[in-house]
Amino acid sequence: MNLVRIEGKKININDSIELNQEIDDFVKPYREHVNKDLDSVISYAVDTYSKSDGDFNTAIGNLFADAVLEQSNIIFNKRTGENLDMTLLNHGGIRSIISKGNITTRTAFEIMPFENSLVAVAMKGQTIQDSLVRYLSRAKRAHPIAGLKIKLDKDFKAIEATINNKPIDPNKTYYVVTNDYLYHGGDGMSFFQTNDSLYDLNYKVRNALLDHFKKVDTINPVRDDRFIKLN
Repeated sequence: MNLVRIEGKKININDSIELNQEIDDFVKPYREHVNKDLDSVISYAVDTYSKSDGDFNTAIGNLFADAVLEQSNIIFNKRTGENLDMTLLNHGGIRSIISKGNITTRTAFEIMPFENSLVAVAMKGQTIQDSLVRYLSRAKRAHPIAGLKIKLDKDFKAIEATINNKPIDPNKTYYVVTNDYLYHGGDGMSFFQTNDSLYDLNYKVRNALLDHFKKVDTINPVRDDRFIKLN
């Protein structure tokens, strides 16, 4: 017997499909348990925050980057005795707003629905200056950063870049935390592959957000001067 052809048809999944009560009864307690966990209140937002509220840095992006730096450093320091210097994440990685009011576990899953993990990369200051800072200057987007500050002139050229409020030392090794997607070249960030050492923190980006929300009763992030352009 030979296969002659394969046929298929589109079946729309909508309210017209009859509910299988037996299956629904089986799933119901698990669904209710998951929803109860997701809807548990863990913090409060004094305003609504969106990744579109700024050209070079946003309140939600700053919160994201700061939370990742703070929470990741706890793990990194315990393992290495060193401290992380900066965070770089991607603008597109923020997938939702934070609405004014209660922040729940579900909020963190909406902001970061992906299973990306955090990694720490040892990078020379020269590489950061020549590649990472140049990338951000050319991207002209509010990629979340922390620890790093960049000032652009009117032609989008970086005229000042600091880490921990000090000029970048080209010979110094800095520890940069990012996610595994970006480390492997996501969003064109190929400069991570020139690192000196890689540390897998075995810690999801989403979990860093969750841990931060659980630690602070109220969030009130703001736009600041970490990445600005002069007129």
